[in-house]
Amino acid sequence: MVYALCIVAQPYRAFTPGEIWKDNKGIHINAHGGGILLENHTYYWFGEHKTEGREGNKANVGVHVYSSTDLYNWKDEGIALKVEPEGSDSPIEKGCILERPKVIYNAKTRKYVMWFHLEPKGKGYAGAMIGIASADHVTGPYRFIRMTRGNPQTWPVNVLELHKKSLTAEQREERSNLKSNEHPDSVNTLGRDFEKGQHSRDMTLFVDDDGKAYQIRSAESNSVIHISELTDDFLDFSGKYVRAFVGRRMEAPAIFKKDGLYYFMGSGCTGWRPNEARSAVAPSIWGPWTELGNPCVDEGKELTYRSQSTYILPVAGKKDAFIYMGDRWTSDNAIDGRYIWLPIEFEDNRFIIHWYDEWKLSRF
Repeated sequence: MVYALCIVAQPYRAFTPGEIWKDNKGIHINAHGGGILLENHTYYWFGEHKTEGREGNKANVGVHVYSSTDLYNWKDEGIALKVEPEGSDSPIEKGCILERPKVIYNAKTRKYVMWFHLEPKGKGYAGAMIGIASADHVTGPYRFIRMTRGNPQTWPVNVLELHKKSLTAEQREERSNLKSNEHPDSVNTLGRDFEKGQHSRDMTLFVDDDGKAYQIRSAESNSVIHISELTDDFLDFSGKYVRAFVGRRMEAPAIFKKDGLYYFMGSGCTGWRPNEARSAVAPSIWGPWTELGNPCVDEGKELTYRSQSTYILPVAGKKDAFIYMGDRWTSDNAIDGRYIWLPIEFEDNRFIIHWYDEWKLSRF
């Protein structure tokens, strides 16, 4: 008689940041640059599906989704959004760049809406585009709707008169990054992108208590953060947006709300290499934003514990409980990227992040 050998993964009972984190199939979770949606007491983790080697930093598969009821143990729910085959000429053709997918639920339309940073295949990071998709079910399949840029032919609420003036030849030049000594207003990056729409690279989504949704993105050659209100169906921009952190050169935005205040976390712009995190607070989503410095406080804080922010997760059923979700990128072998999840704590009217080799939700 032959018996089949069934190996059942032992359940996790704690978080161990930076270690291999296996799903219910015993495979390292593949949901990088991700975000979380909570529905009916179940968390859904959406993220970039990476493959081996440097080519794995491109979208060869799509957006992966996992589910969990305890945040420790995750079930593989498959590919929520699949890239299209090579040669399809689709904006999400295999080999494109598809980063930081975030999913939110629209109660009015009963649709799940996904936004992500999108760069068409073979174009590098010059496009600075947005991809939008939707689905009838939380795990998908998601249908790609369109590619766009941020708020085309629309001025932000805090536009300056200088932005509306005619551009010089230098200002019209499309540059992926400003020179180190240039302020975005000195070359009018806002006016440069007015017609085609504003840059959108690293991005996140946020739904406020009143049901209004916002896209927060790194714009103007990564020199400014734009915060944009979405339409009621979450499929487009309402036309209202604001420039924040002008000239600070930030990416990897994440945002959360506590006691009526809005908190922001982001990073500097050093590619795949980690750097020192930034944080800020505001009384309104529109600002004014006051920077609070690096929220990381322990050894390794200068490199955000070798990670970069992607999302701040509110823990259901626990008051003032939030988890920092970061990625430890491994650009030479993308599939081996690790996850840095740490509890957020509050001290002296700011949020801080301590390092723990292991921790549990009971800390909250």
